[in-house]
Amino acid sequence: MEIKGIKIGNLLSKIPIIQGGMGVGISLAGLAAAVANQGGIGTIATIGIFMNEPDHVTNYLEANKRGLRKEIQKARSLTKGILAVNIMVAATNYNDLVNTAIEEGIDMIVSGAGLPLHLPKLKIEKKSDVKLAPIVSSGRGASVIMKTWDRKYNCTPDAIIVEGPKAGGHLGFSTEELEHMEDYSLEKLVTDVIAATKPFEEKYGRKIPVIAAGGIYTGEDIAKIMHLGAAGVQMGTRFVATKECDASDKFKQMYIDAEEEDIILIKSPVGMPGRAIRNKFLTQVEGGMRIPVKCPFHCLHTCDFENTPYCIAIALISAQRGLLDNGFAFCGSNAFRVKMIVTVKELIDELMAELRVALENPALQPAT
Repeated sequence: MEIKGIKIGNLLSKIPIIQGGMGVGISLAGLAAAVANQGGIGTIATIGIFMNEPDHVTNYLEANKRGLRKEIQKARSLTKGILAVNIMVAATNYNDLVNTAIEEGIDMIVSGAGLPLHLPKLKIEKKSDVKLAPIVSSGRGASVIMKTWDRKYNCTPDAIIVEGPKAGGHLGFSTEELEHMEDYSLEKLVTDVIAATKPFEEKYGRKIPVIAAGGIYTGEDIAKIMHLGAAGVQMGTRFVATKECDASDKFKQMYIDAEEEDIILIKSPVGMPGRAIRNKFLTQVEGGMRIPVKCPFHCLHTCDFENTPYCIAIALISAQRGLLDNGFAFCGSNAFRVKMIVTVKELIDELMAELRVALENPALQPAT
């Protein structure tokens, strides 16, 4: 059976996979280009992209923009495929990052960790054709964005990514909601968001593809969610344990060594719950350890840096570099299933083989 890619405006991927943007420094040019070369949509995460710039402490804002330009240019030198950037709404230099990405000719901007209500304004000001894909965690959130964009900018998202509670990193759910994940299943969220898009698809005369994220692990998972109407999926965790991932080998090894009981929910300094792999650092934080914080970045609006027990930016930079006594690894709920490092091509070949089998399986077909 022929596998269709994701059509987002005039962009068409060869396979129905967007690689999730993973900061800090986990998905940069290397991983994004490798995924794009295999026909998916590769994503550069912008949060913490300043980390390799020599003046990132003394000149944070300029280092951020410079770092982003370098990564986009590097990725462009490695692929002719589709490239996206993930920009958190909570970033203190959100507008700068959006403008920089547009100036560098990025194909798509993915934006979550808040509602990107004024994102089209930046696109219009730059007279750009960049595609815009907000991340939401509910049909209500999707409706708020679409109604606002429609009213203020006479446009609608080019795609919507709906992220369920099994995702990695910072989550768009309260701790109480995460304790009742069955009420917020990805299947239900996808159905709700698809329903929310219908009036705007009719008004603008075009499809708004809905992309499912959070807990997708196999090709069969992809088939099941696509049978519900999703145009494709966004996957992060599976791409960490690849040779092309931009994290250190020690970071990747944490995924391979993790057992199911090691995957935990934490309270992040940025005010959101997050999913991570338990290690010595997180155990010490749980035990009341406080690492003196002198925030050099002010990178997120929501971070209570005066009262937080540690600087999450420094912790995540340390982890990316393999200094895991000083940091930790975010992950999705299925990270414990990862048991070996493969190439991006090997991973995507495996997923597509599983997807073909699943699409042809009558037992997995949607009920009529």
